[in-house]
Amino acid sequence: MTPAEPMTPAEPVRRPLLVLVGPPSSGKTTVGSAVAELLGVGFTDTDADIEDVTGQTVADLFVQRGEEFFRSLEQQAVARALGAHGGVVALGGGAVLSPATRELLVGYGRSGGTVVWLDVDLASAAERVGLGRTRPVLGMNPRATLRALLVARAPLYEEVATLTVPTGGREPGDVIADVAAALRSRTAR
Repeated sequence: MTPAEPMTPAEPVRRPLLVLVGPPSSGKTTVGSAVAELLGVGFTDTDADIEDVTGQTVADLFVQRGEEFFRSLEQQAVARALGAHGGVVALGGGAVLSPATRELLVGYGRSGGTVVWLDVDLASAAERVGLGRTRPVLGMNPRATLRALLVARAPLYEEVATLTVPTGGREPGDVIADVAAALRSRTAR
């Protein structure tokens, strides 16, 4: 910068008020959009962000381009949301598979951010998933795949979470109230 150039204030860094993680059917989008509305802030879902950018559904991306391609897009979408979204962010269920994403989430949590793991039991998750094919990662036997996902990913969700809220067998309104209360408690410190 030369002395003749005017100084402009740096843009404030925006960061989410809340990030939701959890397996498919844990309620991230339902809870996230409702909490965002309660707080009067924006909501974004990284799966929806990817669909907006690519013009394809997550299911189509999995089938046509493969999981590795999708996970690369997902990692980029999470990084963008953590760096620029000032409201509530819901991550896709597999976002925590990326070591880089986990590192970002752990750093966000350590710097005072709130990452809530919406923990769901197998019976509730299986009931919510139903027989729909909109969740490509669940394959031909959704219940068995879901069981394996819940077990394999639980340590990853736990690694990045600053709070855990159970969702299985609960009404969405109760989960929303718990998440909002936990967020208020953390931000009041």
